[in-house]
Amino acid sequence: MLDVVFSHSYFYKFDPKQWKNKTPFPPLGTLYAASYLRQNFYNVGLFDTNLIGDLKTLEPYLNQHQPKVFAIYDDGFNYLTKMCLTKMREAAFQMIVIAKKLGCDIIVCSSDATDHYKKYMDAGADFVIQGEGELTLKELIDCLSKGISFSNVQGIVYKNNGSIVINGKRPVLKELDMLPLPAWDLVDISAYKTIWNSGGKEFTLNIVTTRGCPFKCNWCAKPIYGNRYNSHSPAYVANHIDYLQNTYGVSRFWMCDDIFGLKPNWVQDFNRELKKKTLNISFYMQSRVDLLLKEDTIDALHDSGLEEVWVGAESGSQYILDAMDKGTTVDQIFKATKLLKEKHIRVAFFIQFGYLGESKADIEKTITMIKELQPDNIGISISYPLPGTKFYEKVKADLKYKANWTDSDDLAMMFDGTFHSKYYKKLHRYVHQEYRKSLALRNYKKAFSSPLSINKSQIRSMLLIFYYFLSALLYRFQLKNMQPGNVQ
Repeated sequence: MLDVVFSHSYFYKFDPKQWKNKTPFPPLGTLYAASYLRQNFYNVGLFDTNLIGDLKTLEPYLNQHQPKVFAIYDDGFNYLTKMCLTKMREAAFQMIVIAKKLGCDIIVCSSDATDHYKKYMDAGADFVIQGEGELTLKELIDCLSKGISFSNVQGIVYKNNGSIVINGKRPVLKELDMLPLPAWDLVDISAYKTIWNSGGKEFTLNIVTTRGCPFKCNWCAKPIYGNRYNSHSPAYVANHIDYLQNTYGVSRFWMCDDIFGLKPNWVQDFNRELKKKTLNISFYMQSRVDLLLKEDTIDALHDSGLEEVWVGAESGSQYILDAMDKGTTVDQIFKATKLLKEKHIRVAFFIQFGYLGESKADIEKTITMIKELQPDNIGISISYPLPGTKFYEKVKADLKYKANWTDSDDLAMMFDGTFHSKYYKKLHRYVHQEYRKSLALRNYKKAFSSPLSINKSQIRSMLLIFYYFLSALLYRFQLKNMQPGNVQ
């Protein structure tokens, strides 16, 4: 018998775009919560939904372990959970119904539940944890196990005589090193490895060094960790890496922080800790172009094993960056990209189209920037309003028919922007083809100067160059004939 069974509501198989990538990550935030409860003498288990295609095994699992509490505790470090996709919400509701039928107390902690707690309470949840959850969850379960009042537990939402009660917020956790390492043993690591290997990619595990982000991009939702920034010590992170390398033979990592290495000298200290333990790793991360330009940051990251950095470029138009309250400049995007490439660090751009006030001229500036800088990868999205953001407040009156995407490839315009959904979906395809065309041209130049350095993917890119030219030309013609309009 288990005291608590953990689960979470992200199913890679329900999100075709992400499942096709064959790069699933275990639910890190869930594993932290499970580990913290176990440290406090609770018997815990995990029903991991990441790799399954339906919920038919949930009821037998719960019958076998007979938990008192079923906790749907989403991985708040995974940006996909922050998107609050309707497919995942519906799956969470199904889990609530199954666990409730078996007499479990239902606790939910997620970005979506934080924003839409009433929907989850109506679906049958007994409690919703708002924001960061480990300490709140432990205190709540203490109350439930002892049969004492939970009315003073900070950070929870519950019902009392049919009315919803919202308790005050819990102060954020500042000393992150107090948390034990995640309960990795609860996950079938071999199943994740198999999927990565089937896609021909080196197996990679996700770790986190910080919580929160102090920057105030007005479209960015932060319902779990908020507008603050607290760090694990470099020694804690190095010990975590050492454990994963020795236990699972993993040497490549996704640093899934919103912003990696913001704290002064943290990156340099982290490099020293890796050297002290003789840990040779490779990793990729997210950062901001302005942070990468500080002192010897890029040098220290390179020396630590950084192979790729994703930056929130967003737009090649300074007007749009300023409208987003991004706090960065187009010039910084150019400078950081060039410095990273000089160190042979791959650079990838997050690009966002459809922000309020964006014109065709702004779009052209973004496309020109991509073609000129030729990042090693791009991720294109459409502006997506989420509760708790200034952007959401500006457009919420338009969200009459749809307020969330179904899956991460939805790309629907949900507010009255400059263009309609069909335009932006076509633009998404056009920019990808223009980008691939520019990479193919780059590969041809490389083939002439250094033919032995060309790999299979680059050869494939070169063979497809005429397809990229023709399809880009077709999409450009179609876009040229599309007129501004409302949401479609």
